[in-house]
Amino acid sequence: MSLQIAFLGAGRMASAILDGLLATRAVNPADVAVLGGAGPTAAALAARTGARLAADLPDLLRAADIVVVAFKPQHLAGADPRLAELTRGKLVLSVLAAKTLARLAKTFPHARNLVRTMPNTPAAIGAGVTGWAALQALETTDRTTVLALLGAMGREIELPEDQIDALMAVSGCGPAFVFEFTAALREAGVACGLTRETADLLARETVIGAAKLMAHTGTEPEELRNQVTSPKGTTYAGLQVLAARDFRGLLRDTALASRARSAELSAQE
Repeated sequence: MSLQIAFLGAGRMASAILDGLLATRAVNPADVAVLGGAGPTAAALAARTGARLAADLPDLLRAADIVVVAFKPQHLAGADPRLAELTRGKLVLSVLAAKTLARLAKTFPHARNLVRTMPNTPAAIGAGVTGWAALQALETTDRTTVLALLGAMGREIELPEDQIDALMAVSGCGPAFVFEFTAALREAGVACGLTRETADLLARETVIGAAKLMAHTGTEPEELRNQVTSPKGTTYAGLQVLAARDFRGLLRDTALASRARSAELSAQE
């Protein structure tokens, strides 16, 4: 990719994308410019990666063909009005949570196309999954560019924009649910008589190992569950408690609550 990329914002997701692009040699540092707020984040990102630290918005966007919008979502309402003209004819990719394509189009009305994305936190180590939707069908070159950018953070999936709130509930919020499950498994280990240190090690490695097994085999989770569940055995006894407490129903309601909140935030200006 020899296109010029401008990062408007230099937070965690901007860093994840840029690190992935550089790690896969999809871009050269000389082709990237970054600009952040008043803090030192952008300068630190530029110094660490070799990207150019832009002096101001015109300097950032003058030569850019692709603009990655990665500042805090709440700052969109007060975004510099010059962005409308400065992004004319450019491909704009947003990682702003809960900001719809229609809302983005108000700030970037002259972009040649807009792409709304929803990464998750494992993207920071290249192990994420990102859902995305474009305002209009992407030209071949732009589609290749988008896939390269998002592929730098892990896997990607294109879907209709009206499904992004649901995606947020599963992959966007999902890591937090997994972290909470891991913490609960740790505490369960302590209740069973283990030290906290041992329980923490066992819980973490069990979750990591189980996830790797699913990835390696591609087998349905239910089948993997059945493979370690003997009739009337220890795993069976534990699963009976989960079933009695409607574990799946609880997780369904958890995801539905997250989806509803995402929809509320998306409806806000």
